[in-house]
Amino acid sequence: MRPLVRNAALNGYLELTRALSVDPLPLLRSAGLHATDLAAHNKWISADAVAELLELTAIATGRDDFGLRLAEDRPFSNLGPVSLAAREEPDVRSALEMITRYLHLHNEALRIRMVETNGLVTIKVDSVLGAPAECRQATQLIVGVILCNIRSLTGHGWEPVAVCFSHDRPADLATHHRVLGWSIRFGEEFNGVVVYASDLDAPNTLSDPLLRPYARQYLEAIASPRPAADVDRIRGLIEALLPTGRCSLQQVAHSLGVDRKTVHRHLAKFNETFSSVLNSTRRQLVQQYLSSQNRPLTQVAELLGFSALSTFSRWFRAEFGSSPKAWRSARRYNGINKPPAAMG
Repeated sequence: MRPLVRNAALNGYLELTRALSVDPLPLLRSAGLHATDLAAHNKWISADAVAELLELTAIATGRDDFGLRLAEDRPFSNLGPVSLAAREEPDVRSALEMITRYLHLHNEALRIRMVETNGLVTIKVDSVLGAPAECRQATQLIVGVILCNIRSLTGHGWEPVAVCFSHDRPADLATHHRVLGWSIRFGEEFNGVVVYASDLDAPNTLSDPLLRPYARQYLEAIASPRPAADVDRIRGLIEALLPTGRCSLQQVAHSLGVDRKTVHRHLAKFNETFSSVLNSTRRQLVQQYLSSQNRPLTQVAELLGFSALSTFSRWFRAEFGSSPKAWRSARRYNGINKPPAAMG
């Protein structure tokens, strides 16, 4: 099934596009959407279509910072019921954890993971779309919204340690600096934000302790947290182990402190196997890594745990129908990252 997202993800889209002197209606039609999809309250629409729409609009407006511009004025309340509960959490960390657990109520395609080490927390974002697609603008929107949300929770003056993107550096960074600050890195191995762990322990400036239990009860009454915690942990370990060349079921089980049968049992609850999670993780990561034109294919192969470039190329062709080089070239030529049906 293709993942869906609340149409609130496109709040402000029509106004921004028209302000940049472009008619948004043909762009909506090209992405398989209609203006009525945005007019209906709380309607669910295709996450793939939203990602494509943002890329088409960036091209039409000539603004490769379109996603960031859309994030710039996005209020904390844009996440709907998730915002209502998260804003009453006592500190920034618990508010972000609440958003992460219930994010599927807003966006089925988005995954957020927080990894803490050496006093730093890395907040990684991934878009798991139904088909391979360019996500540069959607990624900018998501990262920009996360940063704006943290600023809303902490109050004015807070800045991240770093903001990271896997794509290459754009020509003009004015909007990036205005929205994200000055510690921005491109061509990284992940998309997300790095912050001091101590910053997440700061009090939530939006919180009202008297409303907290009611907000939690309301959210728990309308939905359950995302249930795939075991799969997410295993996926995170796979991602961490792939570059080491030691990503195996045995190694993942050892890292979890369980045996291989226990890992199989956890995955089976969600109709997954170790091989299926390994392959889906590679599929998601390779599109992210190839978004940087400057990253050598040999490095991409190593990051995905392949011992040889030829092995990586065979796997890629089987998954995407073209060679990695041809696919990357087509993305750059077409302006939007749609894989060719058959190339190379």
